[in-house]
Amino acid sequence: MSREQQAVARARKAFETGRSKPLEYRICQLKNLQRLFTERQKEIVDAIKKDLNKSEQGAQLYETLGLEGEIGLALRKLKEWAAPRSVEKNLLTLSDTVYIQPEPLGVVLIIGAWNYPWAVTIQPLVGAIAAGNAAVVKPSEVCVHTAKVMEDLLPLYIDKELYPVVTGGVTETQELLRQRFDHIFYTGNSTVGKIIMEAAAKNLTPVTLELGGKSPCYIDKNCDISIACRRVTWGKYTNCGQTCIAPDYILCEPSIQDRVIEEVKKSIKEFYTDNPKTCPDYGRIINQHHFKRVMKLLSDSTIAAGGQNDESDCYIAPTVLRDVKPEANVMQEEIFGPVLPILTVSGLDEAIKFINKREKPLALYVFSPDEKLINKVRDETSSGGMVANDCLVHFSISSLPFGGVGNSGMGSYHGKFSFDQLSHMRSCLIKQLKMEGVNSMRYPPHTAKKLGWARFFILKTVDFALGFIICSCIAFLYSFILNEKLRVW
Repeated sequence: MSREQQAVARARKAFETGRSKPLEYRICQLKNLQRLFTERQKEIVDAIKKDLNKSEQGAQLYETLGLEGEIGLALRKLKEWAAPRSVEKNLLTLSDTVYIQPEPLGVVLIIGAWNYPWAVTIQPLVGAIAAGNAAVVKPSEVCVHTAKVMEDLLPLYIDKELYPVVTGGVTETQELLRQRFDHIFYTGNSTVGKIIMEAAAKNLTPVTLELGGKSPCYIDKNCDISIACRRVTWGKYTNCGQTCIAPDYILCEPSIQDRVIEEVKKSIKEFYTDNPKTCPDYGRIINQHHFKRVMKLLSDSTIAAGGQNDESDCYIAPTVLRDVKPEANVMQEEIFGPVLPILTVSGLDEAIKFINKREKPLALYVFSPDEKLINKVRDETSSGGMVANDCLVHFSISSLPFGGVGNSGMGSYHGKFSFDQLSHMRSCLIKQLKMEGVNSMRYPPHTAKKLGWARFFILKTVDFALGFIICSCIAFLYSFILNEKLRVW
């Protein structure tokens, strides 16, 4: 039996004991996980620094701070989320107890990504624990140091049988995908997403796919271009552009292209100094493979700013491209690097047509003071999320579902959405062995009169108190008629 098979088997055996289901146990595990980020902050940020050159403050801001908030929310709201959820009833079921009971799915596989290795791996784990599941955690092997720290630390704080960590590369991931899971949660690109979905289909395993795509950013000529470009610059070059919801490219009218370039250049200097290479807040491309991939995207476009690079350091300066053509290399795939192409369009209508001709993105950004223009973008496009006059910030709001649509993914998470995504919403109806008379309308022989009664009872929804009185009276009357053999059918 392989290491991967053993981990899955142990997780399933542990789940079958039932110990992950009591709320007290879930809360205990979440508190232990919370403690990990308090006590082991140094090991976590040191590993992230080695992998992605994130500063200590940057690692906390973009990785662990959100996780602490997510765990805190789950601890506060878990009893509410896990409680039976009442539903509307018709007259036929008015005297019954009808509700939805969230229950654990079973064993979940969580396959993390390397760009935010803690945030996008542990957030789904928080949801899995909160929902009462077991979970096999597979961190990305690309972040070598972070994967090792995760492998070492998680078993010290949370149940190592219920939540094992499996490290390794493609071979280990393929072996995991050959096992049976009750849900697979994958964060990454659409190419691998299709492989995950194909593997899951063999066992009819549901999936959550958090993918990416080319998230467009339309800048209206009438907006405050200086502020807009400052926010776009932050959204684009954070984590060296390796963010799934980074603005991938700008659409604007030709009349403001030069101004946009100048304002982006000003913001780059403000954020990362004259020499971003020496700035502690500017990251690095994850490895040389991705360095070469990003550099290749620049080959047929005009560089308006940046372009400096150092392969030995995996460094690419914040770069802006001007007058980019739709057929350019940089427009054929998600950039996932510090390169910002600018494409000119005649106006909003052409921008919307351009966006809609392509795959649905994970995020869509629009900068404008005009509410009607913003609403037009919202109503005439489709994307995982839409943000007006800012970038990235919707990821930080736990009350918003985070996820893609179409090629950018399926399913969503964060906060209660994580809990719901990794739970089975079980329909429950508890009926008493009384009032059998009212059920006669469903029993053969079927008649037009019985159908009339059934139509009234099933389709009629009224205020609960009034409905209960009406239903009780009708049921009593109907039962009396049946019992006295005074049928009018």
